[in-house]
Amino acid sequence: MPDSPTAQPIATPCVRLCAVEPASKLCLGCGRTLDEIGAWGGLAPAMREAIMATLPERLARLKVERPAAFAGQDRADESHARR
Repeated sequence: MPDSPTAQPIATPCVRLCAVEPASKLCLGCGRTLDEIGAWGGLAPAMREAIMATLPERLARLKVERPAAFAGQDRADESHARR
C-alpha cells in the first residue's frame, strides 16, 4: 500500500488576538477581513499568500487611521507572550 501524502499545515497570519475594528472591519491581530478569515481554509495557497502580502500595510494604515483601536494592545501582547 503506498504511503498517503501528509497534509501540509495551512499558512495563517493569525496571532490569536482576534478583535475586529468596526469601521474598517479588519482584525486587529492579523489584518484580515471577516470574509477572508471565514474563507481561509478553502483558499488556494497562492491566494492566501497574496492576502498575507497585504497585511503589514493594512495594519500599518489602520494604526495611523484608527490608533484608538490599538489602545491597550501592547499590554495584551505582553500578557499573551507570558502564557
